Amino acid sequence: MQQDELMLDQNEPVFIISVAARMLGVQTQTLRYYERLGLIEPARTGGNQRVFSRADIERVRRIRGFMDNLGVNLAGVEVILRLLDRLSISESEVERLSDENARLRSLLERNAR
Repeated sequence: MQQDELMLDQNEPVFIISVAARMLGVQTQTLRYYERLGLIEPARTGGNQRVFSRADIERVRRIRGFMDNLGVNLAGVEVILRLLDRLSISESEVERLSDENARLRSLLERNAR
């Protein structure tokens, strides 16, 4: 197996809330609060236990960075994250449209010959 295959997907939920909290240096209540606010959406097990992915951990680190380093409150963090999510979606759409444009131009050039 290659190393890539051994690595877990960023979105694979693997950390229970106590481990995630320890990794982030926050209380479990903080993670529950962020979830209540809709800032994070951890997966749930069949027993309804929260399970966090590496992407969730990075998102909380980003939230904490906005708060600790930039002095942004949670309402501001929510707005920033929503805008960043929209920007990411827009960038993906621009990339998709650029690829489609290049494909169509190539097709037109072949048909013009």
